[in-house]
Amino acid sequence: MIEMILVLAVFVVLSAVAVPTLSGFGERMKLGQGQRDVERELQMARLKAVTANRPMRVLFNCPSAGQYRRVEVLGSALDDAADRCSETKYPILPPDKNPLTRPNFDGSIRYLPLNVSFGAASGLEFAPDGTVMYQNSGVWIDVPDPDGTAVTLTKTNTSVVASISVNHLGKIQAVQLPY
Repeated sequence: MIEMILVLAVFVVLSAVAVPTLSGFGERMKLGQGQRDVERELQMARLKAVTANRPMRVLFNCPSAGQYRRVEVLGSALDDAADRCSETKYPILPPDKNPLTRPNFDGSIRYLPLNVSFGAASGLEFAPDGTVMYQNSGVWIDVPDPDGTAVTLTKTNTSVVASISVNHLGKIQAVQLPY
């Protein structure tokens, strides 16, 4: 009986040590999933821009915080319209089959995991040659640093930050999270 109580006591102590570690691991897993999803959407936008020979954007916090959407650049004032992320006004499937009318390549609204948010960047634009620009205070500019971090994701209530680097040539790479 004493041996069983000792084994149980050791198990309780080990469990008490492991629970905070496993809890933090779960939070990092959610952040990593968000990072992979955003990275895939960026890859898809770049692929669509190159194959369709049309600029594509991925807009962050669009239409609201924690959401993002891939949209085709129309080449007009509508590109910067406040309702550009509206799936009602700009549906995923184009209203007609004419490839000359636009937009034809808008994606659906995607969601970050709960309590994960974007950093300062509000969007990335991929040109038909695969190069990239990012939006800073409403202005589209070239990515300044060839190895710069373009997108950051932060998990609320933790100090863990995930990032995705996008260089000026459009190479997209998720930066390894510390585990």
